[in-house]
Amino acid sequence: MATPEKLPRPFFWRRMQSLMGLWLVIFLIEHLLTNSQAALLVGDDGNGFVRAVNFIHNLPYLPAIELGLLALPILIHAIWGIQYLMTSKANSMSNTGKDPYLPQYPRNHAYTWQRITSWMLLLGITLHVAQMRFINYPTTAQKGTEHYYMIRVTPDSGIYTLADRLGTQIYSKKQIQEQREELLNPNVKAAVSTDTMSHLISSLKGIFEKPAVNELSQDEISKRIDAQHRSQEREWLSALEAWPLENDQAVAVSGNFGTATLLAVRETFKSPIMIVLYTLFVMAAVFHGFNGLWTFCITWGMTLTVRSQAIMRAFTTGLMLLIGFLGMAAIWGTYWINLKS
Repeated sequence: MATPEKLPRPFFWRRMQSLMGLWLVIFLIEHLLTNSQAALLVGDDGNGFVRAVNFIHNLPYLPAIELGLLALPILIHAIWGIQYLMTSKANSMSNTGKDPYLPQYPRNHAYTWQRITSWMLLLGITLHVAQMRFINYPTTAQKGTEHYYMIRVTPDSGIYTLADRLGTQIYSKKQIQEQREELLNPNVKAAVSTDTMSHLISSLKGIFEKPAVNELSQDEISKRIDAQHRSQEREWLSALEAWPLENDQAVAVSGNFGTATLLAVRETFKSPIMIVLYTLFVMAAVFHGFNGLWTFCITWGMTLTVRSQAIMRAFTTGLMLLIGFLGMAAIWGTYWINLKS
């Protein structure tokens, strides 16, 4: 009886690379659908975007999800994609005659652009992750029992009214310096209302209540409350100062991660240079993704006839235009249309 042949390793990894590409197309759709809500829902102050981002951020085991469902698929797809880039040859560009030159076929041009956009995406994804996941990623701080998220912004004429609607506080560099001076001055204490102090004292007295011989005096309780309050203020100030600021910059403090991320996106798309770079990045991503989706269907035997391939090409082109529009809306509309003021 014949023994089954072992599946060739290159074949296995090529199919894995193809499947990872499909997964990344699905993620691209979700990502641009989420981001477009910061621009297309005019008058909503980005609340759709905030809700979507908060939902994702609150998922359990998020770091594991990011590694397993994003970083790993990107890595697998990129490694084998680089091998394709190193061994493939475009045949739609003029050359000295050493290589085939067949520009009359549209699919040859698509193949060439698939290779070109691969290089663009290798650079673009690296820079995008570095910017939004590390450099401009909101930091966290705690004040009392509440958690806050901080992001660096450059104040403009509309950010204060927007921040007020979003329930966000803007701390200028001068205000942060004033907080430091107040904290370092032992003669200046944060104001605490009589009712608040009485409540804290009564609570602590219950916590520290011991036999009468060891009972804390009210003065000692007040000192402990003051020390705890000043410790929290130092931690809060350290969180604010963790963002290095120029004189025209400030720190925006929000009560949820989604709002802080919205302000980070708004800050990014204020810059004409970033708009141009992200436009090229998104155009490369949607072409690479949906042209790849068309070839995926051929690779996996879904579209083997000329007619089925033509239908799928029309479908993937339509998706490319739709998702590309969502991406362009997020880039050009977040600041300049929806959240400028």
